Parts: sequence; C-alpha cells; structure tokens
Amino acid sequence: MKPLPEPSWRKPAGIFLLIAYMAVYAIVAARLAGMLGELPTILLVPLYLALGLAWVLPLRPLLLWMNTGQWRLRK
Repeated sequence: MKPLPEPSWRKPAGIFLLIAYMAVYAIVAARLAGMLGELPTILLVPLYLALGLAWVLPLRPLLLWMNTGQWRLRK
C-alpha cells in the first residue's frame, strides 16, 4: 500500500486567501451597487454579467498554486 502524501499548508492558506478575496470583492460590489443602480437597464444587464463573472478570473492562479505549488502551468 502506497503511503499517503504529506498534507500541504497551501490548501488552508489558499482557502483563507480565497475567503478574504471574496469578502473584499463583495464589499466593493456592494459599494458600487448604489452608483450602478442609476444607470439605464440596457447598460446594467451586460455590466452585471461582466461583474458577476469577473471575480472568477483572478482565482485561477490561486487555485493552481493551492494544488500544484506553481502559479502557472508549465508546458
């Protein structure tokens, strides 16, 4: 039977960073909501779609680092 690998400290650290990032993103989004509410609906729909997906993009390097220890995939 193969021994289990040593647990990595990167996953708990990454989870903490992920939660902190999402909290900051939520606070910024809540602050901007008042200003965005005054825009016409035709502008709000694409803006909300973009902002609703924008929080995901910066997480890719963090999740990659949590799993591999590298910030980018090597080719």
